[in-house]
Amino acid sequence: MATTAPTTARVSLAHVTLEVADPEAARGFLGAFGVEAYVGLRAAEAPSTGFRGFTLALTVSGPATVDGFLTAAVDAGATVLKPAVKSLWGYGGVVRAPDGTIWKVATSEKKDTGPATREIDEVVLLLGVEDVKASKQFYVGQGLTVGKSFGGKYAEFVSGESGSVKLALYKRRALAKDLGVPEDGTGSHRVVLGGATDAFTDPDGFVWDSATPPDASRS
Repeated sequence: MATTAPTTARVSLAHVTLEVADPEAARGFLGAFGVEAYVGLRAAEAPSTGFRGFTLALTVSGPATVDGFLTAAVDAGATVLKPAVKSLWGYGGVVRAPDGTIWKVATSEKKDTGPATREIDEVVLLLGVEDVKASKQFYVGQGLTVGKSFGGKYAEFVSGESGSVKLALYKRRALAKDLGVPEDGTGSHRVVLGGATDAFTDPDGFVWDSATPPDASRS
C-alpha cells in the first residue's frame, strides 16, 4: 500500500521586517519602546498611504505593564490612536510609531496582580485580509498549522520557536475599526515576512522573503 509523505512546511514566520525611510530613527524608537528583539528594519521609500493593513500586537501581564509600554512609545515619538481603556476582553491601547507602523498593547487582565514589568508575553503580527477563510486556507497550503479559528472572522497559526512572532488573520475592515483608523489605504504594506522556502506574495499583497533579517536590530 502506498503511503503519503508528510507535508513539509514551505513557510515559518522566522522574522518580521519593517520598511522605513529612516532606519536609524526607527531603530531608536524600537529600542525605547522595548520591541527591538522582534523586528528588523530595511530602508525603503515604497509609496504607501493610509492604513497599511496590519498591526503588531503585544500581549503583556497586566494594565500597569500596558501603560508602561504605551508611555514609552509616546515618549519616543508615537501618536496615540486609542488611549488604554478597560473593555469586555481586558485592557489595552493603540499607538502609531513615527515610521507609520501601528502597535497595539493589551492584556486580558483588568486588574494588576503584580508590579509593572517590561516583559512581553507574546507578539502577534495581525494581517488585515479581505477573506479570512480563503487566506487561512492559502497559508495552510503553505504548510502552516492553524492554532485558533473563529469562522470567517479570525484565525491564528501555531508559532515557531519561543520568542518568535505569531501570525494571525483578521478582517481588514474589522482590524481598522479596532485600531481606530479608516480602512482606506493604498500602496506598500511596508512589512516583509521572513521564513519562506521561496519568496512569494499572499492574496492580500503581503510579501514573504526567504532572506535573513536585514540588520542587527533583531537579536
